[in-house]
Amino acid sequence: MSLFAEALSNDKPIVVSFEGQLYYPIFITYPETAFGGDFETEADYKDPFVLEKITGNGNWALFPLNPHSYNSINLELTQPAPSPPSPQNLLGTDDRARDVLARLIYGFRVSVLFALALTAIGVFLGIMAGALQGYFGGRTDLLGQRFIEIWSSMPELYLLIIFASLFNPSLLLLLGLLSLFGWMGLSDYVRAEFLRSRNLTYVKAALALGASDRRIMWRHLMPNAMTPVITFLPFRISGAILALTSLDFLGLGVPPSTPSLGELLRQGKGNIEAWWLSLSTFVVLAVMLLLLNFIGEALRDAMDPRKE
Repeated sequence: MSLFAEALSNDKPIVVSFEGQLYYPIFITYPETAFGGDFETEADYKDPFVLEKITGNGNWALFPLNPHSYNSINLELTQPAPSPPSPQNLLGTDDRARDVLARLIYGFRVSVLFALALTAIGVFLGIMAGALQGYFGGRTDLLGQRFIEIWSSMPELYLLIIFASLFNPSLLLLLGLLSLFGWMGLSDYVRAEFLRSRNLTYVKAALALGASDRRIMWRHLMPNAMTPVITFLPFRISGAILALTSLDFLGLGVPPSTPSLGELLRQGKGNIEAWWLSLSTFVVLAVMLLLLNFIGEALRDAMDPRKE
């Protein structure tokens, strides 16, 4: 559902019917003049003048369930920001008067998509490295293990701090840096499975029949080696989410304008009296990680080739 966050939480209408014509503001930017206004700039759908135009004289507008976006500022607060939950902001606002519920929805999407991308890259690199080392063994395995030992000794946090000071923070930069180190733990399990299985009878029979190394690795050894991969998959996704949240909490993650769970936690730390910031973010993180583990357990049981 968070993939469609713009339709769930947005300060723009989903669809507007104005003078018999349909407009879709969440997809297309319309100037205020399109609705009878005076300015060529983008229409502010919270402006009472524009709101009256698109809802009066037989016109209508369909707004999302939560009429706030992650970056929209509530200028009509009756209390200083961060303000507590109210009918206008169901989970309150942060220290910049932005809706907490909207930032949670968008931050949830960013966290899950980032975790899935990081996990996919790490799983691919880990499987490739572990399979090559385990199947060929010998010098390939020796050189690969020495490289992993050297590479794993690199100070990952220090490198993140250095790159954060040299480049503008972005999700792609963070994804690339974390992907450089996120594959090593998984490659050990794949390597062990390939080392164990490469001398089994069915592998020797496939070699005797003239099967290629690529076919043996992909067709015969990979399904058995996927069991530890699937077992650790939910933990890797959870770890990626916690890594992004921790880096955002330290100010080393996504750009400041990007909705982030870690940034909300940092605001909660800086505003202890605003309990809704820390509590709501903690509940979202706890429930998300718990559900991911449940999904991972079900996926492991469904795809385990050793179960009938």
